[in-house]
Amino acid sequence: MFRFAADRIPVTIVLTISLIDFIVYFLVDSVWWLAGYALLSIIPKGVICAWSHHHQHTVTFHSKFLNRMLEFFYALHTGVSTNLWVLHHVLGHHRNFLDQTRDESRWKRADSQPMSALEYTLTTAATAYYRGFRVGRKYPRVQRDFQLYLLLTLAGVTLLCWFRFVPALFIFVLPMVISLLFTAWVTHDHHSGLDTDDPFGASYNNTNWLFNLLTGNLGYHTAHHYRQGLHWSKLPELHKKIESRIPPALIRNARFVLTAT
Repeated sequence: MFRFAADRIPVTIVLTISLIDFIVYFLVDSVWWLAGYALLSIIPKGVICAWSHHHQHTVTFHSKFLNRMLEFFYALHTGVSTNLWVLHHVLGHHRNFLDQTRDESRWKRADSQPMSALEYTLTTAATAYYRGFRVGRKYPRVQRDFQLYLLLTLAGVTLLCWFRFVPALFIFVLPMVISLLFTAWVTHDHHSGLDTDDPFGASYNNTNWLFNLLTGNLGYHTAHHYRQGLHWSKLPELHKKIESRIPPALIRNARFVLTAT
């Protein structure tokens, strides 16, 4: 069922959180309890964003049906539906991250000045679906599935809101928006300020064990860009092989962000 055994634990955790979400959705009516739950869930759902990212690089299951089901639950946590990151991130950002005039996650403005973290966050989150759709014009098969499953996801969220609006608002709608913003915010640290044509000098790396445990080795970011289709569990090994080619200043040890020391 799983393509890589390493995915069993993170997927189990994600689906367990989904189960808890639905239990709270059906059983809790108090706005205060719902708001408290939403606040408590911000961090775990922010972490889930990293795993949604990994899945859209390298799908989790052999079965297309199971992958689509998993993507629906990922969307409820992260605000990112099926194939959005395939288009925006895999076929967009990863091919264009060295060119700030084309990068779908560009950290420069049109006047070539760097954006602040806040400006980058709001711009990237607000344009995510538009930029994904624009990339999809070149990939009609991926675009078709992106549009279809986006509509199905919207239909599912609409149904949840129709049945129990207030719980749906706190458990699904607001976390989806917050997680999309959170995803944009944390990606600002991946490449910001690194204006270079050298792919080994264009990404910050974080070797902290906790950061990589929570994000599925996303701290080995140069390795991830070097071989973007490589499963997350194999990134530390690749990082060791290419570490000598990465400027030492771009390898940090931080618990929560890539650029902190």
